[in-house]
Amino acid sequence: MIGLIFGETNFPIQILKKIKKKNHKYLIIDLTNGKFKNDKNSYKVSIGQFGKIIKILKDNRCKKVLFAGKVKRPNLSKLRLDLKGIYYIPRIIKSSKLGDAAILKEIIKILKQERIRTLSSLTFNPELTLKKGNYSKIKPNKDDKIDIKKAIEMLSKLGKYNFSQGVVVRNKKVVAIEGSDGTQKMLRKCKSNKFINKGVLVKFPKKKQDLRIDLPTVGIKTIIQCKTAGLKGVVLKSKLNILLDRKKCISFADKNKMFITVK
Repeated sequence: MIGLIFGETNFPIQILKKIKKKNHKYLIIDLTNGKFKNDKNSYKVSIGQFGKIIKILKDNRCKKVLFAGKVKRPNLSKLRLDLKGIYYIPRIIKSSKLGDAAILKEIIKILKQERIRTLSSLTFNPELTLKKGNYSKIKPNKDDKIDIKKAIEMLSKLGKYNFSQGVVVRNKKVVAIEGSDGTQKMLRKCKSNKFINKGVLVKFPKKKQDLRIDLPTVGIKTIIQCKTAGLKGVVLKSKLNILLDRKKCISFADKNKMFITVK
């Protein structure tokens, strides 16, 4: 039995499909707004109910868990706490100041204290990552490569507790750096009426990121948003990004003369 601790985004859905296909025994700790309520093995739980979470896992003999999806910083005024939640919540509050990923890291530490091990979120879906190479018909030209290099250099300079997994560079200039509000809002700020099919989004894991969780995820929505922002391409990190809707992403890139490259 494996415990699936699921947040938002479509990545958990892909994992669940694979687990069902392989007939693995599972249960879901649903930290969403009820996305998995129709699954008979799902338990809707508040992030502050650590006692309940641990009890569910131990009652079902789950010694391993897998995290997938985005877990938002909790609204403390609306948070439902149990006794263990009251005990652990100061740690969660402290970690939340460092970003959403830090919350998951703290939960992993708490589970480890309870002798519950965390697996990589890609354990069942390694096919969702990409190897080095170019996946679209269009390849980065000389100017694109300069923008890509600039974006990678910027990401490498950011601190290990920075929120950023993404940087947009256009015409050798850093246009935007991803904040705590995510890639979508960053791309909205990058929209240009002057430049079309110019510039790049580089999306890599953060420094010293726990690679079992919170890997940067790109899907068809991100590629479409890049097109709307007037960007020419997306650059991902080999084996360290999740690409959802791969065929749709590549097809859209080809039709719109964009590139998808993996470094």
